Amino acid sequence: MHDSHLSLTLASLDDTAKLAERFASLLEAGDVLLLEGDIGMGKSFFARTLIQSAQDEPEDVPSPTFTIVQTYDSRLGEIWHTDLYRLGGPDDIIELGLLEAFDTAICLVEWPDKLQDLAPKSALTLSLSQGSQEDARDVDLRWSDPKWDDRLKAVIHA
Repeated sequence: MHDSHLSLTLASLDDTAKLAERFASLLEAGDVLLLEGDIGMGKSFFARTLIQSAQDEPEDVPSPTFTIVQTYDSRLGEIWHTDLYRLGGPDDIIELGLLEAFDTAICLVEWPDKLQDLAPKSALTLSLSQGSQEDARDVDLRWSDPKWDDRLKAVIHA
């Protein structure tokens, strides 16, 4: 394992959507994206766009703020979209079955700080923050699993 880092600037919501669509083209079962950022920074928008672009018939993708977990069928396999904001801690996460999903599904996790030590070492972290314009976002990507090296080159240079 090695620690790697990449920073991107997305000038608009359209750029954010395009990044999510590119991610949807390379994810596979067992991939975990940890989505960090303050409220309103686009975590749910990114996840919604990714999920819908992986579906043959895009369906409504609500934020899982109240349901905590939403699952979707896609041509990539099962996708879990989770919002851990309202959870108390790791014990609640174990009860959700999320640890098993980390191995068998694509998992998009909002508020991943709640995972604490349960966060998979192979996960890719995307931190979204306010860019220089209203709809612009700065995205900081961090990973330690080498599986992301070539895959991220494909995302960035698509």
